[in-house]
Amino acid sequence: MRASTLLATTALFLAVPAHALPSDDIDMAAGPQTGTEIIVTGKIEGYRTEQTSSATKTKTPLVDVPQAITVLTREQIDDQAIRSVADLVRFVPGVSAGQGEGNRDQITLRGNNSTADFFVDGLRDDIQYFRGFYNVDRVEVLKGPNATIFGRGGGGGVVNRVSKGPIIGSTSATAEATGDTFGSWAVTGDVNVDLGAAALRLNGFYEELDSHRDFYEGARYAINPVIGTELAGGIKLQLGYEHVSDVRVTDRGVPSLAGRPLTGFRDTFFGVPGINRSPFEANVVRARAEAPLTDHLTVNAQLLYGDYNKSYANAFPATAVSVNPITGARTLGVEAYDDLTQRENFIAQGNAEWRGSTGGIDHVVLFGGEYTRQDSGNERRNGFFNPAAPLSAANRRATVSLSDPFVIPPFTFVAGAAGNSNRQTRSTLTQGSVYLQDQISIGDHVDVIAGLRYDRIDLAVNDVFAGQQFQRSDDLWSPRFGLVLKPAANASLYGSYTRSYLPQSGDQFLSLTASLAALVPERFDNYEIGVKWDVTPALQTTLAIYQLDRTNTRATGPTPGTVVLTGAQRSKGVEFGVTGNLTKRWQTSLGYAYTEAEITATTVNAPQGRQVAQVPRHQFSLWNRYQLLDRLGVGVGLYHQADQFTTISNAVTLPAYTRLDLALFVKLTDKIDAQVNVENVTNTTYFPVAHNDVNISTGAPTNARFTLRARF
Repeated sequence: MRASTLLATTALFLAVPAHALPSDDIDMAAGPQTGTEIIVTGKIEGYRTEQTSSATKTKTPLVDVPQAITVLTREQIDDQAIRSVADLVRFVPGVSAGQGEGNRDQITLRGNNSTADFFVDGLRDDIQYFRGFYNVDRVEVLKGPNATIFGRGGGGGVVNRVSKGPIIGSTSATAEATGDTFGSWAVTGDVNVDLGAAALRLNGFYEELDSHRDFYEGARYAINPVIGTELAGGIKLQLGYEHVSDVRVTDRGVPSLAGRPLTGFRDTFFGVPGINRSPFEANVVRARAEAPLTDHLTVNAQLLYGDYNKSYANAFPATAVSVNPITGARTLGVEAYDDLTQRENFIAQGNAEWRGSTGGIDHVVLFGGEYTRQDSGNERRNGFFNPAAPLSAANRRATVSLSDPFVIPPFTFVAGAAGNSNRQTRSTLTQGSVYLQDQISIGDHVDVIAGLRYDRIDLAVNDVFAGQQFQRSDDLWSPRFGLVLKPAANASLYGSYTRSYLPQSGDQFLSLTASLAALVPERFDNYEIGVKWDVTPALQTTLAIYQLDRTNTRATGPTPGTVVLTGAQRSKGVEFGVTGNLTKRWQTSLGYAYTEAEITATTVNAPQGRQVAQVPRHQFSLWNRYQLLDRLGVGVGLYHQADQFTTISNAVTLPAYTRLDLALFVKLTDKIDAQVNVENVTNTTYFPVAHNDVNISTGAPTNARFTLRARF
């Protein structure tokens, strides 16, 4: 399903009436900009967003959604010069970033680690890569499982990027150039062209990557043309294509020593220049449609076809640093492997939304369906330091003296079934879903939301080297229920229950064994109460208290080599946020999270009582922009993260740290703005993220990023 399928998908969209197409999280009403925006997702004023479609698939004010949601608008992303998911989630209470082995986005939401809980406009975006924000209107992070809306996974929540749409009746352009003191630079463009009854929007960027790390470099670019039109009867259509390319060094940081990150090697590259590389390429077609059938009934649709190619090769620390008690010599073990993944996604979603009243009670009823097919191929080849010898675990590892620069001896990537843990798999996942949801308003002070989703998930995995095939099918029911009490139109108290599932093959479903094929999916149940208060129309405060239970987690069985589903994990915590304008000149974003996450019943990897990896007990973030004069503004950012364990072993600790950032904003002319963002002003030594006990990233020293932005 490559080029021919892509063309067939496009032809299908153009040929079939809009009301017949499946879809998901779309809101195509007129927007606040000049002209008519084909896809609009909520009114935005500075850092504050009034409504969302992500949490319910219907336009709903944030104050009425019984779920914790953090939204970072385009303006806040620009003001803070945020360029990665890791930087973005630093300002999301209850979410922390991971290293992702230096080749992908990886996050932990409410104590649940994921590489796949990412979406674009409500459509799954689960391939492993580094996501950009060049074509993004805002990013919404929904906390807690909610399979009724998003389907499988999302055990701790999801990150949904809301893209920019074409605007009919307006022709405009913006351009941006940015660079920092490490040597990285980027150019970005956003052009909207009015075509009469249609509009074309083109977003693109090119970036050269650099950092404080030795040998680190790379380049990435993307282009995203989108065309939209509005036909008679209010029918809106949109078709877009996105090409993404990203080639960079795979950097897995520094090892540990005596239970802490190794110090004194902040810039040292523990890989092999020229070999540690991670190329990624994606070609994605998206189609959207909406049609009002009556004054009360609307249907909408989305289709996606994506072709993704990803690989990465790396040599990396595989052990902690050991110290010879007699000589004091320091050594560590190193290993290497490469990994290749090719994936094709086809997703079709459709919704019918009815708004009306029965017996004086208002309803927003959503009925929808989704079909997903994902075909994946994956191969892992281990590196062997003595390929002439029998291929075994012993010669997959070499012992190397600690030095700067760090030198790893030659090795060879060996393909084939031999060689201990080499892997080649082909997998096909199909998922068919239907769901029903009713948002009920009983007078002005009580709202109820109730929903139920059914998923049929079929997974087939072919283990090429072992010559074995495994299959697993699951029929899953995912409920949601929420009660919202509104003492005033601008305030709410809510309680909610939601559920999600994750197949035992994991969030990338690359492996399945006879033992795993016999096991039902992991289950996530979230219980949450909270308060939302729009203090003013421009300032919102939120508070959420939750308990999230993860069950059906694997544990070692009584018979050697078997597993059983007796393991469990519990996360509980408090999340608090303030977003918006304190005054006309003062914008703020404040967040705090207290998170406890521990193993409550022994799993394969950890006994009961262990703390979950990469979950700091305390997180605090604060960003302020204050407009001193009409043409001059300043920004101050503060981030604190408590210490955390790098893995479930609880053997290595990332120390707590606090980082201070500053910014200056200057309006040079009515159409040209300049800004400088200084990160880590105090030059703090810190270790922000890790992948495991021996791959730990070092925080960057003081760095200034300069940006020039023009509007035409």
